Amino acid sequence: MIFSFTATPDFDFMTYFARHIQATVQNGLLIIPDNLGQGSIRKLAFGADFKITIHQYLLKEDLVIHRNTSGQGNDLITVFFYNNEQALEIAYNEDTQVLFSQRDESAIQVTSNDLSSTIRFPAHQQIHYVVVAITPPRLHGLLAVSEPNPVLQTITGSSNSFLFFERMTAETKLLLKTMAAVDMEDHLSNFYVQIKAQELLYQVFHTLSLRENATYQTINSVDAERLLQIRYEIINDLSVPPVIRDLAQGAAMSETKLKQLFKQTFGTTIYNYYQQARMEEAAFLLKQGRHSVGEVGYRLGFSNLSHFSRLFEKHYGLNPKRYSYS
Repeated sequence: MIFSFTATPDFDFMTYFARHIQATVQNGLLIIPDNLGQGSIRKLAFGADFKITIHQYLLKEDLVIHRNTSGQGNDLITVFFYNNEQALEIAYNEDTQVLFSQRDESAIQVTSNDLSSTIRFPAHQQIHYVVVAITPPRLHGLLAVSEPNPVLQTITGSSNSFLFFERMTAETKLLLKTMAAVDMEDHLSNFYVQIKAQELLYQVFHTLSLRENATYQTINSVDAERLLQIRYEIINDLSVPPVIRDLAQGAAMSETKLKQLFKQTFGTTIYNYYQQARMEEAAFLLKQGRHSVGEVGYRLGFSNLSHFSRLFEKHYGLNPKRYSYS
């Protein structure tokens, strides 16, 4: 099933998607028809300039959502929370799709609505996915920062194209879980969810506000797609360190532009991103995969297990063996 739309501030996703699947929306709730799967999509609006959509469902067939550029510049900011155990496939510029899930270091995406994108929701998997849409003036008013850094200036300004990724913290996961479980029959539920949505935005933009004060480089859909492909190449085989020269050649970028855009988008250098992903994969394998310390270390390219243990302890405060039993 394919659904395509253009991300303008006045576009009502729920209304048009309901028509597409021949369903109805009642009190901001769309129930997935039995012939398509089970679950729901809920939309809450806190004015025309601040909305949140909560996706929770299991589908019988893949759902592909194409978000087309509005062609109107940055008149809407969209924050995506990929709160999914299984990975979703995300692509820009209708190119190669790259996987994202809540375990990824880039599970939160902040983007302008002039970048086109495609998301594939896999069939027969539980989908947990939240979207916050807010206009630059409303966000600027909420943040109320007298001297914003270049990142916040770019996001809350006008006519800027941007794409930023952040990792999902345990606090963010808990907030998303709380919002999804709210009893909407409570007459103050809308107010409660609005507070939680603002907490979500606080966590995301607080982290973005801590990024270094570097000059912002303009980004487009082609750049975004190349950066996602580079990210995929970095994390696809965590036993092999990334080589900047090779990545730049593959992306048809200069090494300088690649390093600048990558750090701007993901908040850290290519090598630090690789090391963070490496440690997160190690933690996952130790805790969930029940692998030994040696197996994990060698699988992630460490020939010296002492070095692996020191690096892991630097990230998590425990050595790998103690972490696996914690």
